Amino acid sequence: MDVGAVLIKLKANSMQNVEAWQTELNARKAEAIETLKAEGVFVESWFHVALDGQDYLIAYMRVEDIAKAQQVGRESQFPIDAMHKQFKQNWEKGYKATLLVDLDNS
Repeated sequence: MDVGAVLIKLKANSMQNVEAWQTELNARKAEAIETLKAEGVFVESWFHVALDGQDYLIAYMRVEDIAKAQQVGRESQFPIDAMHKQFKQNWEKGYKATLLVDLDNS
């Protein structure tokens, strides 16, 4: 199992788009979960962080194989994945996080 996280710096004035994306994903939760199943993702969580006037997102996932999940996501024909790809236009830069500790009690 893989665990991954990324810090995403958002472009200026993107929070309205973030809120619209959040609302859409929550409204289409069942569809989003179907895409996670197709990608082999067990958990995907998103967080917003504001630092010194700059907005960031943190994305976390627990997945069978991150590289495989990313490939499936790139090739996905699910309409919700197309919406997510469009949302990525709000991203200025991504910073891959390095896993230091992973505690799992399952």
